[in-house]
Order: sequence, then C-alpha cells, then structure tokens
Amino acid sequence: MALLECVPNFSEGRTPEVIRQIAESIERVDGVFLLDVDPGKATNRTVMTFAGPPEAVVEAAFHAIKTAAALIDMAGHQGAHPRMGATDVCPLIPIEGLTMEEAAAWARRLGERVGHELNIPVFLYEYAASVPERRNLATIRSGEYEGLPAKLKDPSWAPDFGPAEFNERSGATVIGARDFLAAYNVNLNTTSSRRANAVAFDVREQGRILREGDPVTGPIVLDDHGEPVRIPGTCKSVKAIGWYIEEYEIAQVSMNLTNLSDTSVHEAFEACCASAHNRGMRVTGSELVGMIPLNALLSAGKHFLRKQQRSVGVSEEEILRIAIRSLGLNELSAFDPRKKILEYRLEDLRGEKKLIDLTLRNFADETASESVAPGGGSVAAYAGALGASLGAMVANLSSHRRGWDHRWEAFSQWAEQGAQIKSQLLLLVDEDTKAFMGILDAFRLPKSTPDELVARKEAIQAATRRAIEVPAQTMEQAYAALDLLEAMVRDGNPNSVSDAGVGALCVRAAVHGAWLNVQTNTGGLKDAEFVRQVSERGQFLAQRTEERVRSLIQLVEEKIRS
Repeated sequence: MALLECVPNFSEGRTPEVIRQIAESIERVDGVFLLDVDPGKATNRTVMTFAGPPEAVVEAAFHAIKTAAALIDMAGHQGAHPRMGATDVCPLIPIEGLTMEEAAAWARRLGERVGHELNIPVFLYEYAASVPERRNLATIRSGEYEGLPAKLKDPSWAPDFGPAEFNERSGATVIGARDFLAAYNVNLNTTSSRRANAVAFDVREQGRILREGDPVTGPIVLDDHGEPVRIPGTCKSVKAIGWYIEEYEIAQVSMNLTNLSDTSVHEAFEACCASAHNRGMRVTGSELVGMIPLNALLSAGKHFLRKQQRSVGVSEEEILRIAIRSLGLNELSAFDPRKKILEYRLEDLRGEKKLIDLTLRNFADETASESVAPGGGSVAAYAGALGASLGAMVANLSSHRRGWDHRWEAFSQWAEQGAQIKSQLLLLVDEDTKAFMGILDAFRLPKSTPDELVARKEAIQAATRRAIEVPAQTMEQAYAALDLLEAMVRDGNPNSVSDAGVGALCVRAAVHGAWLNVQTNTGGLKDAEFVRQVSERGQFLAQRTEERVRSLIQLVEEKIRS
C-alpha cells in the first residue's frame, strides 16, 4: 500500500482548543492515522504527524490548513521559532510504495488547492520546488511573517500558488516533499541563548562567519568574490540555532537533521556534548519533536553500547532503553517509544494482532485449537527463531565473560547477527499464517462469470506462490543461523555449549519443517521453472542442515564429556 506521511507545523502551541480542532479536522478524513501532536509553548508552535494513502493525506492536510487559517491570527503571533504563516510549513514524506517524485506531485496538488481555494500564498520547497533557489526552507522563510508584505511585492518572490498579496491573518505557507527530517533539541545546563547559539554554530553545517580579531564583533572576512568566509560546522546536513525555553528554564540547541545518513541523532548529540564541554557547559539531555524512525534510535543504542564495550546483539527493547537513557530523552517529559517511534505508532493504530505478541502459553493454545492456523510453517519459523536466540545468548555470555575482554567485539558481532536472524524469523511466524489465509481467501472468491473464474485462478496462483516463498525464506534464515551456532560450539563460552547444541536442533526442526511446507504447496503451482528452482534449493538446504547439525551435536557431546 502506498503510504504518505505529512508533518505540518502550525503557529499555535498555547491554546489547547485551537490545537484540538486542527487535530480533529485531520482525524475526520477516512484512512488517515493521526500519529502525534507535539505542542510547544515557548515556540508557540505545534507539530502534527499523520499518515495514510496519498489522496487521503492530502485531503486531511488541506482541511488542517483551512482550519488553522480560520482559527489562528498571525497578526498577534509571537514565539521563539521562525515562522511565516498560520500553517508555517507542510511537508509530505514518502513512507511506503511511493517515489519522491510522486510525493512532490502530491505536494504541488495540495499547494494549488490551498492557493486557489483559501487565497493563501504558497511557496513550494525541497523536491517540489519550482526553482532551485527555493529548495531551502530557510531561504523562503527569510524575513518571516513580518517581512512578507515587502517580499510579495518583489516579482522574483511571486508565490507558486495563490495571490501575490499579503494575507495578514494567515501569512503564507510552504509546502513540499522531502526526506525524513528529525527535529531534535539538545538541552544545556545554561540559560544563555547566546551560549547555546555558540554550540549551534559549532555543529551546524553552515557553521559561522569568520571575523578578524574578536569572533563576535570583529570585521567580517570576505573572499575574492566579496562573499563572507564561513567556518564550517562539524555536522553535515544539520541546521541549528540556540534559544532559551522559558517553559523549562533552560537553553537548547534546536536542530533539524535533514539527512540521518549524513548525521545521525547520536552523532549530533555527541557533537553538542563536545562543543558544550569546550565552552564550559554540559549537555543534560535532549528532546525529539514529532516522530522518529525506529532505526535511528536503534543505531543510537548500539553506538552507546559499543562505547561501553558491550554486545549489541541484545533485544530491540534493551537497545531502545539504552538509547533513551543515553540521549536523555526523558529529561523534559516522558518518552514513550510506542508513541514516538513511527513504525510502532502505525502498528498500534492499524490494530493488527500478531502471533508473536502472544504469550508462550497462548501461542501453544492457539496452535492446538481447531483453527487451521497457525500451523507447521509458523511453528517452524518460531523454532528457528529460538535456535538463533540461543546462539545469540551464547555470544552475549561469551562477550561478557571475565578474561575475554579482548574478544568482546567479535562475540558482539556474532550476537548481532543472531539477533537479526531471530527478528527475520519472528516476522515469518506471522507471514506464514498470512500466506496460508491468503490461499483460503483466494479459494473463496466468486466464480459465477468467466471473468470471475479467471480472476479467481490468478489469485489462487499468486497466493500459492506466496505460500511457497515464505517457508523458503524460513529455510534460508534458519540455515544462516548455523554459522553462528557452529562458532559458539567451537569458540564460545564452554559452559554454554549445550545451549548452542539445542539451538542447532531447533534450526534443524525449522529447516525440515519449512521444507515440508514448501513441498506441500509446490504441487498446486503451474510455474514449473519456479517450482524447479525452489525445490532444488530446498533439497540442498535440508540435506546440508542435516549434515551440519549431526556434526555439531557430535562436537557438543565431545565437549560435554571432556
């Protein structure tokens, strides 16, 4: 399913009733999930995050902008954050099944409607920008709301949509398509916005202007073209300013991380820590505004674990706990991963029940019930997950074993590999049941007309292929765990060699169980070449697994007896 995210910023953070009405205008649109509402009193600004199919998201964005225009009067607006309109900026971010070009087209469609129906000047930015000079939001917003009357009189600043006239009540709106942006604030143990700005200039990509003599009051140094010479900051793709937040009685470095591949959350945090330390301050915590992708926090947690020389092959929950504590995300308010991590929030709102969320007892009871699913394929995937988990456990124990400190990193890598295989196999527990239910759904399709018969046959073939692909993936993932288990039997903590042996037996059950499911479904598929390829691969994996596990169990028994 195509999934689009929208993160509009509204110039109101102090009046709950206004914020509520804007949020409700979003929630009224069918198919849209309102993921997060994050108001700020000092900034007088609220960031909302919602997602859904593109057409529904654009419809919700339009109604939110319309509601904000009716309720927010920019003539009296004051706040710490730069702004130019009631809806200051409204970016669209492709999440699933959409290209950036398609997201930009939706942004243009939204901008045209806002300009035409609401008479609000609209500027397009980032990937939707009409000219390269308007890609940067800061360039468009320069002069802010107060500078709009003069800006709109300049022909070079004619809006992309809407009238080139000053709308005193609503200002102007910037709409575009962009990559995921993390709005991230780092807290300092100072109340000085000037000191916070100094840290911001140290870390932001743009850096600071070079001056002769005094770095604050000295004359600006110009290059050969008469342009100011800049000292670049330490972090690429980071925009930052310093400000004082009266609500919390602290100064912050407020950053936009526009490309998390260039500068991650933890890299920005560490850069602020280093700069603050050099300037006689320290970082006390940090704050995420809006949503964050899961991988961004997992990367942070692993970074801090490695700094402690601890294994990163632990559970996702433990990695997140380390990230939240290390970044100090709980300092100003409680940080709930289920509400602030994009993937978790979407998962909860969709309300999809998963087998892997059941207790061990409930999973066994569900398997034993009269229902045809979960069946052998899901149980095989779960057995493989247990095998990989045992391998990861031995690796973690080996990583922390006294006297083996020089080997912690190697065992950490093995543990991380085991954790990744475990995660993939746990996903396949539910995927196998979904694939089986897909076959049942296909057979239930109507067959009253020739067209319905053709559609039904095609659906059955597609569902059957999927019911083969899933257990085939289970075989591959479970087999991959044998490298880990063999390494742990040979070189891991000798006190846990039997655990690695049990893990190998679980993998054997997973591979052979999944192979049975592959064979069960290949008879119903007409794609002979696909059946040949998957059967040859399955037979090879089953045979090699049998050979390797037999050898491993023999080695385990030898080590136990020795």
